[in-house]
Amino acid sequence: MVTVIIPALNEAQTIGQVVAYCLSQPVVSQVIVVDDQSVDDTVAIAKEAGAEIIISAARGKGISMKEGIQAARNESLIFLDGDIEYPEDTITLLAQPLLENEADFVKATFSRNAGRVTELVAKPLLSIFYPGLAHFSQPLSGMIAGRKQFFSRIEFFQDYGVDIGILIDMFLMRARISEVAIGHIENKSKPWHALGKMSREVTRAIIMKAMRQKNELVNLNELELVNLISSEMKSVMEDQVNQMKKMVVFDMDHTILKGSFIETCAEKYGFRKEYDQIRLHEKDASAFTKRVSLLLKGISMDDLLHTAAEIPMIDDIQSVVAMLKQRGYLVGIVSESYHLITEYVKNRIGADFHLSNQLEYFEGKATGEVRIPSYFYHNEESSCSHPICKTNALRHLSNRYDIPLDNSVVVADGENDLCIIEQAGVGIAFCTTNELVRFVADGEITEPAFSKVLQFAN
Repeated sequence: MVTVIIPALNEAQTIGQVVAYCLSQPVVSQVIVVDDQSVDDTVAIAKEAGAEIIISAARGKGISMKEGIQAARNESLIFLDGDIEYPEDTITLLAQPLLENEADFVKATFSRNAGRVTELVAKPLLSIFYPGLAHFSQPLSGMIAGRKQFFSRIEFFQDYGVDIGILIDMFLMRARISEVAIGHIENKSKPWHALGKMSREVTRAIIMKAMRQKNELVNLNELELVNLISSEMKSVMEDQVNQMKKMVVFDMDHTILKGSFIETCAEKYGFRKEYDQIRLHEKDASAFTKRVSLLLKGISMDDLLHTAAEIPMIDDIQSVVAMLKQRGYLVGIVSESYHLITEYVKNRIGADFHLSNQLEYFEGKATGEVRIPSYFYHNEESSCSHPICKTNALRHLSNRYDIPLDNSVVVADGENDLCIIEQAGVGIAFCTTNELVRFVADGEITEPAFSKVLQFAN
């Protein structure tokens, strides 16, 4: 019998279907979901579907895989992702070589073109350091199966290098390795910036394994070839990025602004206690927005704008926005604040667009009523289960400007930004204190300046 192990993070939309598929297979007697401390309903849905749940002690795919291996009751193990719809025969095809004692380790290949990192980085490096592995069509595939006794001896990487590291370790342990075709899979391509990170980490994994095997530094000829491969990858990426339609989206509060507009209002107009009580007890996003907006009733538009003007902005925001626009990016703001304020900030920084809630006014004063635009609400294209989410606004922008989500950069700081940071092509955590925001982001800015955004937005 087989144990299926599924490392997961915020996959409530698909995890139930994946677990149900696994348990429907006759050879599967155990399904383990190792959760990387999701903030959505991943755990509850996976448990209801019949999976055993492990809450990972630390974040990272390698750690999750190791914890799953330790909890597995079977000798034959299969690792799957939690966000893919698999062909019906996937588990059978992966398990069969193990159960019939024809292989010790099995990698899945599927019908799509091999990725750019595979063709430009992984295969050339394998041909240099591990020629015996160069024939694998998809060496970076994470859909794998193997014997527990082999997996238990592996030291897992914690990044994009984990899958190539496993393949190399299996090769060095002289495991019998096979690659099986499982059919067609709609697998999400890595966004353009993630390719750079992925190529570096795959390169690092292969070279580190090679150095440990030889117990010496790789020679100069090998390093020259590595540099040539890296340069080629960089050149291809730069050519593609220059041809893209692309956008950068900034959060406003605690990102562009060195503070929060509504919290500044709470202090200035004396409703801090009421605001804190709402924030503490109101968990429904729509109700929270409406209750907080009532606190602004009677405050004039002029006073609200003057309050916004009192909040300092990050010093280099205007120059960075100008440089981004020179590079061909659309630049804008997506915020849970109010249209009057985001429009003011948009004009100050020279951005192209802004999306936010619409506070209503009568005779120049706020009525306390607010309209939450439809583009924030959950719909059939939503990538998360939240009723209201900034990710829906990002998708709205993607459709409006005909810019793929993979070509978007999002800069934000808070827990309410988790989904939009994760779904963007590049998610950047800005001066955040939230560990999960750091974890899901592709990059982090720790100083109050936006110049580093330019490194992510080539």
